[in-house]
Amino acid sequence: MNNIDWALLKPIIEQNQTFIITSHVRPDLDALGSELALAILLESLGKQVSVINGSDMPDGLRFIDEEDRVQKYVPSKHRDLILGSDVHFIVDTSAWKQLGTIADLFKTTTAKKVVIDHHASSDDLQALEFKDPLAEATGTLIYRMMKVCGYPVQPEMATPLYGAIATDTGWFRFSSTTSETHRIIADLIDLGVKADHLYQQLYERYSIERTKLVSRILGRVELECDGQLVYVYVQWKDFTETGAKPVDTEDLVNECLRINGTRAAFIAVEQQNKTVKFSLRSRSDVDVSQVAEIFGGGGHKKAAGAVLTEPFPQALTKVRDAMKEAVMTLADHPA
Repeated sequence: MNNIDWALLKPIIEQNQTFIITSHVRPDLDALGSELALAILLESLGKQVSVINGSDMPDGLRFIDEEDRVQKYVPSKHRDLILGSDVHFIVDTSAWKQLGTIADLFKTTTAKKVVIDHHASSDDLQALEFKDPLAEATGTLIYRMMKVCGYPVQPEMATPLYGAIATDTGWFRFSSTTSETHRIIADLIDLGVKADHLYQQLYERYSIERTKLVSRILGRVELECDGQLVYVYVQWKDFTETGAKPVDTEDLVNECLRINGTRAAFIAVEQQNKTVKFSLRSRSDVDVSQVAEIFGGGGHKKAAGAVLTEPFPQALTKVRDAMKEAVMTLADHPA
C-alpha cells in the first residue's frame, strides 16, 4: 500500500461547491462504482455533482446506477456545466485518450483536477494525483479516502464499492487480493450488500446470443510458445452473425488463462469502427502492461489493454508478436 496523503484532498472537497466526475470510456464496474460512491459522498456534503462519461455505460451494468446519476457526455448539454465547475475528478484512469470525447474539453478548463487511480501508466493530466498501483481497485482508494478523511461510508455506497472491488479482483481470486480487501468487503457486507444478488446481476443473466458467440470464440483458441501464450479473437462479423454485442466478450480472456501451462493470454476484439481492442492478461512474471504501452495503452502488470487502429490482421499480428516476445523473454523461468 502506497502512502497517499489524503489530507491534501479534504480541503479541495470542503472548500469547493461544484464537481464533475468522469472516468474512462467503456467503463467497467470499478470505474462506475468509484464514480457513484464519490458522487454520493459529495451529495451528502451538500455539493453539486454531475457524473459525466465520454461513452455510455454497458447495458449489463446499468443496474448499479439506481438513481440514474451517470450521464453520457453531450456537448450541447454539458459543455457549459463542465466549464463552470470548480473541481474535476478523474477516476480509474490517468490517460487523456481513455476519457474519449470529453478529454479535449477537460484540457481547456481552469477547474482543479484530481485523479484517483490504481493504474501505473499515466499521462500528465495537470492534476493532483492520488494513485496507488498496488491497490486492487480504485474502489479501494475511494474507501480508504473516506476512512482517512473521516467521511462515513454510507449504505448507498456499499454495493457500488463492493462491485468495484469484487470485479477488479476477479471475485477475490487474483493475487492483488489482500487481507485488507476482505476487511473492506466485510465492512461493506455489514452495510447491507447482497453479494449473491450482485453476482447474479453480473454473471447469471447471459443471453443466448452471448452463449453462441462464446462457443464460436473458444472454438478458435490459438496457442503459441509451446502453450505458454494463448489467445482468441473476435471480428465484427461474429457479432452480426450471432447477434451478440462487444460487451459480451468481457472476461473471456480469463478463459484462456484456465488452460494448463498458460503464462499469458489476450483477446482481440474488432469494433464497429474497425479499431481493434486488446485485453491482455498474465498469471506469471510476464508484464503485460509493458506490452500495452507499446501500443499506447496501459494498465497493470497482470491486466492491461490497448486499442489499435490498423486493419484487424495487422493489429492482431503486431500484438501477438509483442506478446510472444514478452513470454519468450521469460521462458527460462518456470511459471
